Amino acid sequence: MSILVTGSAGHLGEALIRTLRAQGRAAVGLDLVASPYTDLVGSIVDRAFVDRAMRGARAVLHAATLHKPHVATHARQDFVDTNISGTLNLLEAAAASGVEAFVFTSTTSTFGDALVPPPGAPAAWITEDVAPVAKNIYGATKTAAEDLCRLFHRKQRLPCLVLRTSRFFPEPDDDPQRREGYSDANLKANEFLYRRADVQDLVDAHVLAIERAPAIGFGRYILSATTPFLPEDLAELRADAPAVVRRRVPQYEETYARLGWRMHASIDRVYVNARAREELGWRPRYDFAHRLESLRTGEDPRSPLTQSIGVKGYHGDAFADGLYPVEG
Repeated sequence: MSILVTGSAGHLGEALIRTLRAQGRAAVGLDLVASPYTDLVGSIVDRAFVDRAMRGARAVLHAATLHKPHVATHARQDFVDTNISGTLNLLEAAAASGVEAFVFTSTTSTFGDALVPPPGAPAAWITEDVAPVAKNIYGATKTAAEDLCRLFHRKQRLPCLVLRTSRFFPEPDDDPQRREGYSDANLKANEFLYRRADVQDLVDAHVLAIERAPAIGFGRYILSATTPFLPEDLAELRADAPAVVRRRVPQYEETYARLGWRMHASIDRVYVNARAREELGWRPRYDFAHRLESLRTGEDPRSPLTQSIGVKGYHGDAFADGLYPVEG
């Protein structure tokens, strides 16, 4: 029996395949794109292809998706086809095959407009109890796919866990203003305070989810580096983020000063991973404190897995922006 990994040519999919095989587990990679980690090349929109791929699968790690950077280059129907219909095909096949665990990789982008409070309000404390407010077709289709997972657990008793990952892409930021205002390393380090994770930690959570899914049944979990912030920091985070960071992580100032880096003036949301740590037994290692210690000692703060995978990109074309077009 094997673990079927969809999206095996992508950042997370490749990381999952690498890790599972290093652990001696049978893993089958599926993707629309051929790669050294893809065993089955085809589309999850093709139900017959999905049925064949599901044969012999004990568990499914469903990481294949159209992402936010595709919003400006793909039709809304493409998102519906891949993110909703493709997920439905996999769920149908998994339930019919008696799969023991279905783990769906979702995104904190599902929260959409709930992530940005109105001017003057405190930063948002984002837990799984916050209701998503779709901002674009990407978030809307990922939320719909999450609900399909819940439905298949309710109706077919298929153990399904939804993992809402925060940003982990190694590419430069998709916001031109952020790219102009901060070096890439500075920006990513800041994000480990409130909205970023290392791919190694995400892989660890997915592997734990396979084992915990049968006992849990259904659950949604935020995956992001553990924040040093507390709820009582939220108002000041919005008004004076550096003051809060000085209080919670005082050693950051010396390192940032030496590197000529800057902290964000304001932080508008904080992702909270407490439920994943409690219910999955997840212990993320790559947080802001780890980043600072690595910078202090001159080591690469990224996990070896992140370094090995490198940058993949999302589009085969070049754009006027230089990276990718992004629609809000």
